[in-house]
Amino acid sequence: MAEYPFIRRCITETMEGLREGLTLFSASSRTAVIYSIKPDDPIFIFDPQNLLIGHEPKFKELYIDSDDWHKKNSLRYDKKKFSNVIPEKNLELAGLISYGGRSSSVGYQMWFTDHHPDMCCIGPTERWLEQAVYRFSHDIANEEELYTGISGGFLKEYATHAVRDYLVDEMNVLLGWDTQIRVYPILEAILKISRTPEEGEWPIGKLMFVEKQSLDKMNFTAEFPEEEQPVLDNVKHIRKLLQTVENSDLKLVAAENTIIGISGEDHPDFSITADFRGKYGFLKLNKNRVCSFSDGSFQSTTRKAKLVQVEEALMDSDMDPEDATDLFKIITGIVHNAASQRHGCTIVVDLNEHPGFMMGHSLVNPLDLRNPESLELAKSLSKVDGALHIGADLKLHDFACLLEGSYVPGESRGRGARFNSALRFTAEHESMIVIVVSSDNPVSVMMGGTVLETKWKHEASLICKIPVPLEHWVAASD
Repeated sequence: MAEYPFIRRCITETMEGLREGLTLFSASSRTAVIYSIKPDDPIFIFDPQNLLIGHEPKFKELYIDSDDWHKKNSLRYDKKKFSNVIPEKNLELAGLISYGGRSSSVGYQMWFTDHHPDMCCIGPTERWLEQAVYRFSHDIANEEELYTGISGGFLKEYATHAVRDYLVDEMNVLLGWDTQIRVYPILEAILKISRTPEEGEWPIGKLMFVEKQSLDKMNFTAEFPEEEQPVLDNVKHIRKLLQTVENSDLKLVAAENTIIGISGEDHPDFSITADFRGKYGFLKLNKNRVCSFSDGSFQSTTRKAKLVQVEEALMDSDMDPEDATDLFKIITGIVHNAASQRHGCTIVVDLNEHPGFMMGHSLVNPLDLRNPESLELAKSLSKVDGALHIGADLKLHDFACLLEGSYVPGESRGRGARFNSALRFTAEHESMIVIVVSSDNPVSVMMGGTVLETKWKHEASLICKIPVPLEHWVAASD
């Protein structure tokens, strides 16, 4: 029993750093852990933000009704040994990413976090959770006298390391261990280039890193003499060269620490590509996105608006579910187009049986947005000042509409006229959803004079403020 306060401290500090780091990487995130230290210990859960609510039946099946999780542990309990960690893979639970392990100092542990719908790839997050497994095993092995308390801070700053760990793991699978590609210098160069403007413009274009052995398989549009190949450390020069492949299918090709030339080919057997798109960009492993980057750091987001609040509002409405799904796809298409074109727009979704009157440009024959040509026209009309007016019949009835209303609490001068006008408008019009896309701010969804949030919030658990036996947690949720 005397060990419990120390174990609680280790878990709490590790989890807090993990949560803060993942929040920076993937937007607001929650974390939780299920663990058992000694062979005869019961299995505990620590879920301070209700991340695991709804999965009680599965946990009961895995950990209470069965002791297979306990029998699998082939390691002898020994606090002095922690480095040999046997991995436990993702449990594949809906809405969650998980990763666990077994070691001589911690018999079993499984860490969890949110699986955000707009993640490029879950690989880096899994590597992050893997590091939490290792850090917890290390801290428990060290005991209280030698505990440094650095695990939380280490995990908070783990983004670049998580991306690197994932790339290295995939590279070893595809190429084997004998490879000359060094990932850390590549990631460092990408972030430096992304922060380097040229004549006031942010970088656009692709920079592809390949193995030197694969260069013979590539056809170059232009190849630099070996003695004149630009060095990767010369960030400003690389940034200037990137202008040569702007808005084209060409890309700069690098091997080891130099730029070899320019090629129009997709990639050889293996490549890491930085796709610069101005203020942000994407990191790809072969053709697959790993993560995005902006402001000098990596993030998991696809940089497309999630619009979860819109989907929830439509599903809660009286619309036919199939029509609601089609309408959500239409809205998503318009929003993503506006974001990619970097212009703001406003969409009014009118859920009334008969669309109401709005002051703007009306159409004699409303556009059926299920028609691809009409949808493309609607995307273009969204560039005009004012709002699009879309009905529950999936048709565009008006564009360039003015949104008016009286002052409501929640207005923000810092958010601009488009945001505040939409907020006022929804306060005075029932069954109206307004989506505001700003050229430099996240998408806002409003209804009833308030900004809609996702249904789950980071509410503190009343049951699991501290680690508790999993059996008690499951029983309390019945």
